[in-house]
Amino acid sequence: MKMTKNFDKLNDTFKVEAEIVPMNEDSTPEKIEKISNGIDDIKKDYEYTRGNLYSLIEKGQEAINGILELAQESEMPRAYEVAGQLIKNVADATDKLMDLQKKLKDVEEDKQKGPTTVNNSLFVGSTAELLKLLKQQSQEKLDQ
Repeated sequence: MKMTKNFDKLNDTFKVEAEIVPMNEDSTPEKIEKISNGIDDIKKDYEYTRGNLYSLIEKGQEAINGILELAQESEMPRAYEVAGQLIKNVADATDKLMDLQKKLKDVEEDKQKGPTTVNNSLFVGSTAELLKLLKQQSQEKLDQ
C-alpha cells in the first residue's frame, strides 16, 4: 500500500514499501497521565512513608516500655544499653518524620514557584560593533 505521492520518491530511493501505521489512541493521553501520576505518586509516597514512620514510632515506644521493665527487673547493664539504643532509634524516626514534612513542603513550594525574573539580553549588530561596544564599556569602567 502506498502512502502518498509526496513520499513515493523516498520509498523508491530506499526501496521500501510504505505502510500506514495507525497511532495508538492512548499514546498522547499516556504522556499527560505520567505527569499527573508523578504528582499523585509524590502524595502517595508521602502518605505511605508517613504511615510507616508512625507505625515504627508506636512499635518502638511499646518496645521501649518492655525493655525498660526487663532492664529494671534484671538490673543487667546490657538491657539498659539496648533500651538506650532503642530510645535513640525512636528519636531518629521522629526526626525523619519531621524531615519528611519539610521535604514535602519544599516540593510543593518548588512546584508553585516559577522563575521570578528572566533577563534576556540580545545584541543585534556585527561582531565589530560588539567589540567596539565592549571596549567602550571597559574603558568607562577604567575611567571611573
